[in-house]
Amino acid sequence: MEFLCTSDQLPEAHSRGFERQGQALLAVRRAGEVFVYRNRCPHRRVRLDWQEDQFLDDSASLIRCATHGALFLIESGECVAGPCEGESLQALACRENGNGIWVSLPEDD
Repeated sequence: MEFLCTSDQLPEAHSRGFERQGQALLAVRRAGEVFVYRNRCPHRRVRLDWQEDQFLDDSASLIRCATHGALFLIESGECVAGPCEGESLQALACRENGNGIWVSLPEDD
């Protein structure tokens, strides 16, 4: 697993973007849990963030694609509104321990 960040660098109801081994990732903490996805919309394969570390809608309850406004559930990555409805973000296995947040990087595709 690859180290992502310390736990305090991802506060509750916040998102952050990361680059690891040339891959764009995003992480969100919700209800104390951490969710990590590849930072790539399933619709056009573009990055989701509209500015650095900004992945959430105004209510901080959904991940939003800046390009076309698609909305994704934080807990599953499923698109619930927008042109890629029914598709999902690529979820990555992660874990959190006393040292911070760790992620298993996807294979390049």
